[in-house]
Amino acid sequence: MMTSSNTHSGQSRQRLFRKRLLAGAAFLGVIGLAIPLFQDAMPTPAFAQSQTMTQQVMPSFADVVEKVRPAVVSVKVKVEAASDTSDDMGSMMIPDLPPGHPLEKFFRQFREGHGKGKNGGKQFGMAQGSGFFISADGYVVTNNHVVENAVQVTLTTDDGKTLDAKIIGRDAKTDLALLKTEQGGNFPYVPFASSVPRVGDWVVAVGNPFGLGGTVTAGIVSARGRDIGSGPYDDYLQIDAPVNRGNSGGPTFNLNGEVVGVNTAIYSPSGGSVGIAFAIPSETVSGVIGALKDGGQVARGYLGVQIQPVTPELADSLGLKEAKGALIAETQPGTPAYEAGLKPGDTIIAVNGDAMATPRDVTRRVSQIKPGDQAKITYLRAGKEQIATIKLASLPETKSAAVDPATAKASPTFGLALAPTKEGTGVLVTDVDPNGIGAEKGIVKGEIILEIGGKLVSKPTDVRAALDEARKDGRKAVVLRVKGEDGMRFVALAFPKA
Repeated sequence: MMTSSNTHSGQSRQRLFRKRLLAGAAFLGVIGLAIPLFQDAMPTPAFAQSQTMTQQVMPSFADVVEKVRPAVVSVKVKVEAASDTSDDMGSMMIPDLPPGHPLEKFFRQFREGHGKGKNGGKQFGMAQGSGFFISADGYVVTNNHVVENAVQVTLTTDDGKTLDAKIIGRDAKTDLALLKTEQGGNFPYVPFASSVPRVGDWVVAVGNPFGLGGTVTAGIVSARGRDIGSGPYDDYLQIDAPVNRGNSGGPTFNLNGEVVGVNTAIYSPSGGSVGIAFAIPSETVSGVIGALKDGGQVARGYLGVQIQPVTPELADSLGLKEAKGALIAETQPGTPAYEAGLKPGDTIIAVNGDAMATPRDVTRRVSQIKPGDQAKITYLRAGKEQIATIKLASLPETKSAAVDPATAKASPTFGLALAPTKEGTGVLVTDVDPNGIGAEKGIVKGEIILEIGGKLVSKPTDVRAALDEARKDGRKAVVLRVKGEDGMRFVALAFPKA
């Protein structure tokens, strides 16, 4: 039987429970009303965060592609001696496919050329590359190596139209060519970028790889200023957008739809894309193409010097504070540099006020100045800075002098066998000890030593005397000016330690 006190206690607990329940409901009601006001501050679910990050890191290229692709064309070229085309489908190796494979016919159709005529006439083949319109009236940019052997050029537009084209001009040194359609029209075109891309910027390549026109690939700028040994004006962008045979001459775009480069070469042990491609930067392309459009050829300034890098050993031997600039190994007689008084041993450090860190910088900068214009050359001589204002010329043909081997005499210390030359100028290297210091520094048989320590030499005894004098003066190394098949250069040879 429940007592009155127990009844009272139970009622009290029920009232307390109802109060707490109502208080809790009121609290939840406040939070519920507050959720919309503070929704942005609440944690985002993990899947939503991942989706947002992907959209930020991996943008869609569809808008850029839609904008630029109509201006990109496939370039088909009828060429002579098709067996030596560098970017044609005729030279493409057919993959190792089993007989009857459906792709066998696909690859083979690009390999077959026209063959010889019935009467054993000239042999022709087909090369393929890419290009792009740069004006509404039909000017097209491509690579020189795509069209250099062309007897006929046709363009295929993105919408499938075929157009005949003629070559307006070619520049082998930068591997660029300018074409012009023979049919009139109002063609879609793309502009060159006004600023250089940064390493890490997104880029989009559009072209005609393996004859598959209108192909789009994307990647980033991997590096700038690449020298791949293709010419004196190498200054390539390196990109990792997949580029293959047939992409040559095609454009690489930034995300604004502007051309930042012209695809030219790939690094590939296998012949296919490994993610290392090289494009001529737009600042080079625009200047060269402008010259081709105006006169069909590119006129470049010529200074008349042979230059080489300044190594730390050369800098130390010549008394230079830094291993920078371009060391003059030779000034050609009758050239602007010779007439202005520049001499071997001078180091060019600036052109028109722009600092020059390497010989390639000097070559490229001088080439951008028109023949007949003046260039202000800043150089170091005996550690002192000097300036010469020089009117540039055009590049002439050069010839190398002949030499006449004679009885050799060994050069002490450096492992070189020497003899007088026929002309009596310089000393001929008739043999090189492969384990000697001379061989280590790249001196080879047949080269001519013209100077040692700034003094002319004409016989082996002059060499011995110059080396003895350098030792007496306490020098750690001696500088030789050497003439070889590639021209003049300085070589610093360190005396062996006792």
